[in-house]
Amino acid sequence: MTLLPLLAPLLLPDWMDPEYLIHALGNWALWGVALVLIIECSIFPILPGDSLLFTVGMFIAMDPPSITFAGMSQPMVLLVSCVILMIAAVLGNVFGYFVGKWIGPAIFKPREGFWGRIFDPKRVDQTHELMERYGPRALVLARFVPFARTFITLIAGIGRMDFRKFITWTGVGAVVWAVGITVLGYFMGNLPFIHTNLELVLVIIVLISVLPMVFEYLRERRKLKAEATSSSE
Repeated sequence: MTLLPLLAPLLLPDWMDPEYLIHALGNWALWGVALVLIIECSIFPILPGDSLLFTVGMFIAMDPPSITFAGMSQPMVLLVSCVILMIAAVLGNVFGYFVGKWIGPAIFKPREGFWGRIFDPKRVDQTHELMERYGPRALVLARFVPFARTFITLIAGIGRMDFRKFITWTGVGAVVWAVGITVLGYFMGNLPFIHTNLELVLVIIVLISVLPMVFEYLRERRKLKAEATSSSE
Protein backbone atom coordinates (compact mmCIF):
# COMPACT_ATOMS: atom_id res chain seq x y z
CA MET A 1 0.00 0.00 0.00
CA THR A 2 1.40 3.37 -1.02
CA LEU A 3 0.98 6.69 0.72
CA LEU A 4 -0.19 8.59 -2.39
CA PRO A 5 -3.85 7.44 -2.25
CA LEU A 6 -3.91 8.48 1.42
CA LEU A 7 -2.37 11.87 0.68
CA ALA A 8 -4.61 12.64 -2.32
CA PRO A 9 -7.63 13.82 -0.25
CA LEU A 10 -5.34 16.12 1.72
CA LEU A 11 -3.88 17.62 -1.46
CA LEU A 12 -7.28 17.82 -3.12
CA PRO A 13 -9.95 19.06 -0.62
CA ASP A 14 -13.67 18.94 -1.51
CA TRP A 15 -13.88 22.47 -2.87
CA MET A 16 -11.03 21.68 -5.28
CA ASP A 17 -12.30 18.20 -6.16
CA PRO A 18 -13.54 18.30 -9.79
CA GLU A 19 -15.98 15.42 -9.25
CA TYR A 20 -17.44 17.18 -6.23
CA LEU A 21 -17.83 20.45 -8.15
CA ILE A 22 -19.44 18.82 -11.19
CA HIS A 23 -21.92 16.85 -9.07
CA ALA A 24 -22.69 19.94 -6.98
CA LEU A 25 -23.42 22.02 -10.11
CA GLY A 26 -25.92 19.44 -11.37
CA ASN A 27 -27.49 20.18 -14.76
CA TRP A 28 -25.51 23.43 -14.95
CA ALA A 29 -22.20 21.56 -14.67
CA LEU A 30 -20.69 22.56 -18.02
CA TRP A 31 -21.62 26.23 -17.63
CA GLY A 32 -20.38 26.18 -14.04
CA VAL A 33 -17.07 24.69 -15.15
CA ALA A 34 -16.79 27.42 -17.81
CA LEU A 35 -17.34 30.07 -15.11
CA VAL A 36 -14.69 28.44 -12.88
CA LEU A 37 -12.22 28.55 -15.79
CA ILE A 38 -12.93 32.25 -16.42
CA ILE A 39 -12.31 33.08 -12.76
CA GLU A 40 -9.23 30.85 -12.47
CA CYS A 41 -7.63 32.17 -15.67
CA SER A 42 -8.14 35.81 -14.70
CA ILE A 43 -7.99 36.67 -11.02
CA PHE A 44 -8.26 33.68 -8.65
CA PRO A 45 -5.60 31.00 -9.15
CA ILE A 46 -6.66 28.71 -6.28
CA LEU A 47 -9.17 26.73 -8.35
CA PRO A 48 -8.84 23.44 -10.26
CA GLY A 49 -8.09 23.94 -13.94
CA ASP A 50 -6.25 21.03 -15.55
CA SER A 51 -7.92 18.43 -13.35
CA LEU A 52 -11.36 19.98 -13.95
CA LEU A 53 -10.93 19.82 -17.73
CA PHE A 54 -9.76 16.20 -17.52
CA THR A 55 -12.76 15.27 -15.39
CA VAL A 56 -15.20 16.96 -17.78
CA GLY A 57 -13.78 14.86 -20.62
CA MET A 58 -14.09 11.73 -18.49
CA PHE A 59 -17.70 12.56 -17.58
CA ILE A 60 -18.61 13.10 -21.24
CA ALA A 61 -17.26 9.63 -22.03
CA MET A 62 -19.42 8.26 -19.19
CA ASP A 63 -22.43 10.14 -20.66
CA PRO A 64 -23.91 11.44 -17.37
CA PRO A 65 -27.04 13.66 -17.29
CA SER A 66 -25.00 16.62 -15.99
CA ILE A 67 -22.98 17.04 -19.20
CA THR A 68 -25.30 16.22 -22.10
CA PHE A 69 -27.22 18.09 -24.77
CA ALA A 70 -30.57 16.76 -25.95
CA GLY A 71 -30.37 14.98 -29.27
CA MET A 72 -26.58 15.24 -29.57
CA SER A 73 -24.26 12.30 -30.08
CA GLN A 74 -21.41 11.81 -27.62
CA PRO A 75 -18.71 13.09 -30.04
CA MET A 76 -20.82 16.19 -30.71
CA VAL A 77 -21.21 16.80 -26.97
CA LEU A 78 -17.41 16.60 -26.69
CA LEU A 79 -16.99 19.08 -29.55
CA VAL A 80 -19.49 21.60 -28.14
CA SER A 81 -17.99 21.26 -24.65
CA CYS A 82 -14.47 21.85 -25.98
CA VAL A 83 -15.60 25.00 -27.80
CA ILE A 84 -17.36 26.36 -24.68
CA LEU A 85 -14.37 25.63 -22.43
CA MET A 86 -11.91 27.09 -24.95
CA ILE A 87 -13.95 30.32 -25.15
CA ALA A 88 -14.07 30.44 -21.33
CA ALA A 89 -10.27 30.08 -21.16
CA VAL A 90 -9.81 32.94 -23.63
CA LEU A 91 -12.34 35.18 -21.85
CA GLY A 92 -10.61 34.58 -18.52
CA ASN A 93 -7.26 35.65 -19.94
CA VAL A 94 -8.71 38.71 -21.66
CA PHE A 95 -10.36 39.80 -18.41
CA GLY A 96 -7.10 39.25 -16.53
CA TYR A 97 -5.22 41.28 -19.15
CA PHE A 98 -7.48 44.31 -18.71
CA VAL A 99 -7.40 43.97 -14.91
CA GLY A 100 -3.59 44.13 -15.13
CA LYS A 101 -3.74 47.06 -17.51
CA TRP A 102 -6.12 48.86 -15.15
CA ILE A 103 -4.24 48.25 -11.89
CA GLY A 104 -0.76 48.73 -13.37
CA PRO A 105 -0.77 52.56 -13.42
CA ALA A 106 -2.27 52.68 -9.91
CA ILE A 107 0.39 50.38 -8.44
CA PHE A 108 3.44 51.44 -10.44
CA LYS A 109 3.52 55.20 -9.91
CA PRO A 110 6.27 57.47 -8.57
CA ARG A 111 6.39 57.46 -4.77
CA GLU A 112 9.01 57.82 -2.05
CA GLY A 113 10.44 55.22 0.30
CA PHE A 114 10.43 51.43 0.29
CA TRP A 115 7.26 50.95 -1.76
CA GLY A 116 8.52 53.46 -4.27
CA ARG A 117 11.54 51.25 -4.89
CA ILE A 118 9.45 48.08 -5.09
CA PHE A 119 6.84 49.52 -7.45
CA ASP A 120 9.17 51.66 -9.52
CA PRO A 121 7.50 52.67 -12.84
CA LYS A 122 10.69 51.56 -14.59
CA ARG A 123 9.68 47.99 -13.79
CA VAL A 124 6.68 48.35 -16.08
CA ASP A 125 8.99 49.21 -18.98
CA GLN A 126 11.19 46.22 -18.12
CA THR A 127 8.11 43.99 -17.97
CA HIS A 128 6.95 45.34 -21.32
CA GLU A 129 10.29 44.44 -22.89
CA LEU A 130 10.18 40.95 -21.38
CA MET A 131 6.62 40.32 -22.58
CA GLU A 132 7.48 41.48 -26.08
CA ARG A 133 10.45 39.09 -26.10
CA TYR A 134 9.07 36.05 -24.27
CA GLY A 135 5.32 36.78 -24.09
CA PRO A 136 4.01 34.46 -26.84
CA ARG A 137 5.94 31.43 -25.56
CA ALA A 138 5.12 32.25 -21.94
CA LEU A 139 1.39 32.57 -22.64
CA VAL A 140 1.25 29.09 -24.14
CA LEU A 141 3.49 27.37 -21.56
CA ALA A 142 1.84 29.08 -18.59
CA ARG A 143 -1.50 27.54 -19.57
CA PHE A 144 -0.27 24.24 -18.16
CA VAL A 145 1.04 25.63 -14.86
CA PRO A 146 -1.33 26.37 -11.95
CA PHE A 147 -1.02 29.96 -10.66
CA ALA A 148 1.20 30.90 -13.63
CA ARG A 149 -1.73 30.88 -16.07
CA THR A 150 -3.48 33.43 -13.84
CA PHE A 151 -0.58 35.76 -13.20
CA ILE A 152 0.86 35.72 -16.74
CA THR A 153 -2.25 37.52 -18.02
CA LEU A 154 -2.05 40.14 -15.27
CA ILE A 155 1.63 40.64 -16.07
CA ALA A 156 0.83 40.98 -19.78
CA GLY A 157 -1.67 43.73 -18.96
CA ILE A 158 0.65 45.51 -16.53
CA GLY A 159 3.47 45.28 -19.08
CA ARG A 160 1.22 46.68 -21.85
CA MET A 161 1.83 43.72 -24.16
CA ASP A 162 0.46 44.37 -27.65
CA PHE A 163 -3.16 43.18 -27.44
CA ARG A 164 -3.23 41.69 -30.93
CA LYS A 165 -0.21 39.55 -30.09
CA PHE A 166 -1.70 38.74 -26.68
CA ILE A 167 -5.08 37.58 -28.01
CA THR A 168 -3.43 35.51 -30.75
CA TRP A 169 -1.18 33.54 -28.42
CA THR A 170 -3.67 33.29 -25.57
CA GLY A 171 -6.02 31.76 -28.15
CA VAL A 172 -3.37 29.25 -29.20
CA GLY A 173 -2.76 28.38 -25.55
CA ALA A 174 -6.51 27.98 -24.91
CA VAL A 175 -6.90 25.53 -27.80
CA VAL A 176 -3.90 23.42 -26.77
CA TRP A 177 -4.82 23.47 -23.07
CA ALA A 178 -8.63 23.43 -22.82
CA VAL A 179 -9.28 21.21 -25.84
CA GLY A 180 -6.22 19.00 -25.36
CA ILE A 181 -6.81 18.09 -21.70
CA THR A 182 -10.58 17.66 -22.15
CA VAL A 183 -10.03 15.27 -25.07
CA LEU A 184 -7.36 13.45 -23.04
CA GLY A 185 -9.88 12.95 -20.25
CA TYR A 186 -12.46 11.71 -22.75
CA PHE A 187 -10.21 8.98 -24.13
CA MET A 188 -8.39 8.03 -20.92
CA GLY A 189 -11.00 8.61 -18.24
CA ASN A 190 -12.68 5.24 -18.63
CA LEU A 191 -9.50 3.23 -18.25
CA PRO A 192 -10.02 1.05 -15.16
CA PHE A 193 -6.91 2.27 -13.30
CA ILE A 194 -7.71 5.95 -13.90
CA HIS A 195 -11.36 5.59 -13.02
CA THR A 196 -10.67 3.77 -9.74
CA ASN A 197 -7.78 6.08 -8.74
CA LEU A 198 -9.17 9.39 -9.99
CA GLU A 199 -8.10 11.50 -6.99
CA LEU A 200 -4.53 10.26 -7.29
CA VAL A 201 -4.54 10.83 -11.07
CA LEU A 202 -5.78 14.42 -10.64
CA VAL A 203 -3.00 15.17 -8.14
CA ILE A 204 -0.44 13.72 -10.59
CA ILE A 205 -1.89 15.87 -13.42
CA VAL A 206 -1.39 18.99 -11.32
CA LEU A 207 2.21 17.99 -10.53
CA ILE A 208 2.98 17.15 -14.17
CA SER A 209 1.49 20.46 -15.33
CA VAL A 210 4.31 22.29 -13.54
CA LEU A 211 7.00 20.53 -15.59
CA PRO A 212 6.84 22.68 -18.78
CA MET A 213 7.68 25.84 -16.86
CA VAL A 214 10.46 24.06 -14.95
CA PHE A 215 12.00 22.86 -18.23
CA GLU A 216 11.70 26.35 -19.72
CA TYR A 217 13.36 27.88 -16.65
CA LEU A 218 16.25 25.40 -16.81
CA ARG A 219 16.65 25.94 -20.56
CA GLU A 220 16.76 29.72 -20.14
CA ARG A 221 19.19 29.40 -17.24
CA ARG A 222 21.57 27.27 -19.34
CA LYS A 223 21.28 29.78 -22.17
CA LEU A 224 22.18 32.72 -19.89
CA LYS A 225 25.10 30.78 -18.40
CA ALA A 226 26.40 29.96 -21.89
CA GLU A 227 26.10 33.62 -22.92
CA ALA A 228 27.95 34.74 -19.78
CA THR A 229 30.73 32.22 -20.42
CA SER A 230 31.15 33.26 -24.05
CA SER A 231 31.21 36.98 -23.19
CA SER A 232 33.93 36.48 -20.55
CA GLU A 233 36.23 34.74 -22.99
